[in-house]
Amino acid sequence: MTLRLAGPLLLVGAGKMGGALLAGWLREGLDPASVMVQDPGPPPEIAAMMASHGVRVRPKVEMPVPPAVIVVAVKPQLLDGVLPALAPLLGRDTLVVSIAAGRTLANLQSLLPSGTPVVRAMPNTPAAVGQGITAACANAEVTPEQAHLCDELLEAVGEVVWIGDEHLLDALTAVSGSGPAYVFLLAEYLEAAGVAAGLEPELAARLARGTIAGAGELLRRSELSPAELRKNVTSPNGVTAAALEVLMAEDGLGDLFKKAVAAAAKRSRELSS
Repeated sequence: MTLRLAGPLLLVGAGKMGGALLAGWLREGLDPASVMVQDPGPPPEIAAMMASHGVRVRPKVEMPVPPAVIVVAVKPQLLDGVLPALAPLLGRDTLVVSIAAGRTLANLQSLLPSGTPVVRAMPNTPAAVGQGITAACANAEVTPEQAHLCDELLEAVGEVVWIGDEHLLDALTAVSGSGPAYVFLLAEYLEAAGVAAGLEPELAARLARGTIAGAGELLRRSELSPAELRKNVTSPNGVTAAALEVLMAEDGLGDLFKKAVAAAAKRSRELSS
């Protein structure tokens, strides 16, 4: 299905996440002529991608007609200067989508004209390969049509979940936003454990990477729960059972993950306040 908009799209910030979103939109057939990017210095690989598609990029933009949507993908500390500067570009029906972490809807609204429809979204880094998951919440001004438009834009890089209670974004950030780092750490530890068990480092790295990637894809495709998939690998009194006895012990991996997610959620709340 080709991605079509009722008006131009302005992307403010073409870093890793902004670039991933843009790549997803172009894959979905969005007309490059309908896109304008505001960024003083995008990374070379993203600049090359934009040049190859003819996407216009400027340090500061002027648009002949109000954009249908503005996606703001800059660092949170830049928002105080960026959002007020965008005010002259806004039309009556322009939707603003922010993917800046730690900035609440109330804070975003305070930096924009009254009545601006705003969506706060939290994608994660697998968006770079089209396998992200994004949590989103909207203010009262966002119409069903605009929410659908936001869905189409965010689904270009993966799955989208909407929440009505913005406070849940802290827990969601701790699980899905930070979650890829937990998986990468698991790969690090699995590789190191393999080396400690006698494997060559290159082989241990290859085994860890391939195992985690394959297990993740199996989990994505399967209708079974993670617990059921785990049990399918585990024979009674077997090799896997011996390892799981350590990992699932009291104060083991389960408790560590609860503490880790709680710590991440707490920090997210602190940054939002």
